[in-house]
Amino acid sequence: MKPIYIYLTLLLSLTFVGCEEVVDVDTKTAPPRLVVDASLQWEKGTAGNEQKIKLTMTTNFYNTIPPVVSGATVYVTNSASTVFNFIETPGTGEYVCSSFVPEIGESYTLTVEHNGRTITATEAMMPVPAIDYIAQETIPGFEGEEEQIQFKTYFTDNGTTNDYYLMRFQSSVTAIPEYIAVDDEFFQGNQVFGLYLNADLEPGGLLGVKLYGISQRYFNYMEKLISISYGAGPFATPAGVLRGNMVNTTNPDDYVLGYFSVTETSSQVYTVGPY
Repeated sequence: MKPIYIYLTLLLSLTFVGCEEVVDVDTKTAPPRLVVDASLQWEKGTAGNEQKIKLTMTTNFYNTIPPVVSGATVYVTNSASTVFNFIETPGTGEYVCSSFVPEIGESYTLTVEHNGRTITATEAMMPVPAIDYIAQETIPGFEGEEEQIQFKTYFTDNGTTNDYYLMRFQSSVTAIPEYIAVDDEFFQGNQVFGLYLNADLEPGGLLGVKLYGISQRYFNYMEKLISISYGAGPFATPAGVLRGNMVNTTNPDDYVLGYFSVTETSSQVYTVGPY
């Protein structure tokens, strides 16, 4: 069997070496839609007054930089009708507020007005427990493979409520963070952990972990989004358009992409030790 393996390897190598011609894939471009990136986060131990919302438009497959949306009116109101205005940094599509007041359990409504459209979304700020600690473990490789290192982020769930969480992992050797969404159905009131594995993380490397307290609706949205992100290849077509909680009150058929979330967060940065 060994000579056959070598022959197949050589054949595949020659095939890939010969395939250097650039192929342009004819992809269909849908009409552009507004994308609202509005994740207001209150990190434990901070004032939470500085927040940012970004507006862009969808674009074609080969455009790596989405067009920004300028000139919009963006504001958030709470249940007491207090208005928090988000003012654009000129030409960036980024709308910032330095006077936001976060409050656990408070309901907030986002309003975006642009090109004759009014988009709204409402969400409540959910609490989150503090991250207890992060631990690393070395585990044996599977069937002769090298040992691997895994990281466990521990936190303690509130046993008196039904809670939903989002976890974000960003290591110093990866460009894109990884997310998992969990609910406390099976660990109500207990200390639990979120698991992260990365074979490329070496001693001295960094792992940043952020824990979000989220609503059930946002949990359902993120579960679907994570499934699409991890399960699809570069040319795969999602089963359908994933819509968030944004509502175009001017024209419901002209739907908007994105999700307005208001969350309390807890973060830690872990330095990888020897193993």
